[in-house]
Amino acid sequence: MWPKNKLTRFEVARIISARALQIELGAPAFASGKNSIEKAKEEFKKGLIPLTILRKMPDGSYVEVNLEEAIKNWLNEHGGI
Repeated sequence: MWPKNKLTRFEVARIISARALQIELGAPAFASGKNSIEKAKEEFKKGLIPLTILRKMPDGSYVEVNLEEAIKNWLNEHGGI
C-alpha cells in the first residue's frame, strides 16, 4: 500500500492541473504568477493547495492523503516540481 504521506508523480500533475483550472475559473489564488499554472505551481511549492485527495484502495476502501505532509515530502525528495 502506498503511504498516506507520499504522492505519485501522477497525483502531483493532477493536483497542479486541478488547482490551475480552479484559478482559471475564478477561484482566489494564494500565490502570484503570470498564469494559472504558474500560480498553482507556486501554491504547491508553498503548501497552500486547498484540496483533499482520497485514494481508492484495491479492497474498495478510501484513504485520505495528508496533503500538507505529502507535499513537503515530495519537495524534499524531488527538489521541486
